[in-house]
Amino acid sequence: MAMEDGTNSVAMAKRRMRAHFEFMDKLGVNRWCFHDRDIAPDGKTLAETNANLDEIIALAKELQEGTDIKPLWGTAQLFLHPRYMHGAATSSEVGVYAYAAAQVKKAMEVTNYLGGENYVFWGGREGYQTLLNTDMQRELDHLAKFLQAAVDYKKKIGFNVLFVTFYHLLDLGVTFYVMWTLLIEPKPQEPTKHQYDWDAATAFAFFQKYGLQEEFKLNIECNHATLSGHSCHHELETARINGLLGNIDANTGDPQIGWDTDQFLTDIAEATLVMLSVVRNGGLAPGGFNFDAKLRRESTDVEDMFIAHVSGMDTLARGLRNVAKLIEDGSLAELVRKRYQSFDSEIGAQIEAGKADFETLEKKAMEWGEPSVASGKQELAEMIFQSVL
Repeated sequence: MAMEDGTNSVAMAKRRMRAHFEFMDKLGVNRWCFHDRDIAPDGKTLAETNANLDEIIALAKELQEGTDIKPLWGTAQLFLHPRYMHGAATSSEVGVYAYAAAQVKKAMEVTNYLGGENYVFWGGREGYQTLLNTDMQRELDHLAKFLQAAVDYKKKIGFNVLFVTFYHLLDLGVTFYVMWTLLIEPKPQEPTKHQYDWDAATAFAFFQKYGLQEEFKLNIECNHATLSGHSCHHELETARINGLLGNIDANTGDPQIGWDTDQFLTDIAEATLVMLSVVRNGGLAPGGFNFDAKLRRESTDVEDMFIAHVSGMDTLARGLRNVAKLIEDGSLAELVRKRYQSFDSEIGAQIEAGKADFETLEKKAMEWGEPSVASGKQELAEMIFQSVL
């Protein structure tokens, strides 16, 4: 963009922040997301880096004043700097682990200061390139301890997803309300060969093993879903039925390219499936939608930024309207209900209540003989879905 001067200075960071708020104002949006190192440059020391971040955060706070703008979430960028080449919370170096903890602590504080509603962990390097030099058990244990420390710090400084509390951040001298959710963003690979939060189901298993399932929800990214071999709808439903759907990175990838292309979501059918999960979930608050997406390299006009964001928002809005049509019509819900109606019987109710043992079921099988199997009606389901697009 023309405003860039080629430096990674604090002055340039301030210009970007002002342009960012002007962009939000023109779009009429009131939420934004950030990585700490993306909005403020590294210094020569951690203290200098924190000071740089404080300067930019102070400007962001000033720009937020008099508006209803605040962060949807903030996060620490723990993957770009060479110190994180072996991971952050899963690094083999205790010094890196400590540095990452300090960086997350600061990122949580400034997100809180700006009134952010969530905090995200994306472990781009929390994984491995080869198991030959990796102690997987130890790395997973370290990751769990790191995340538990984040939970403890959230509670220590007043973050609580269930209650609205006050918190006074001494070094910034302000008092404000906070209400937060901690989010994990699954991704199977890239930049590592294998990431430990491969998909929603893997993350859920990790939460259960380490007792974190009540402390975290998931930030599902559609492009990450397809990289893991799933549809975005699958990942959203997996998160939803396990009570973990907290936020959505609304983007898409190129099906002919095997990496994270982070394109804006413009597929109406995909947006409708996304919104179907959101409606079934009862919404996302305090989470929401963010565009983890970027322009194509060849799209160089400033207006392309507006076109991309407006198109993405309109696509999601259209998806929501389509879901309303599906619900009002009721045909798809009725098809699903009929498919499982045999379980509405007395024995079906016993099975679902956990009261039907094998002896009882064997007796029924002998009594009924060969069971009848109804059509799955997939084509009808697809026709109903397509009719609302």
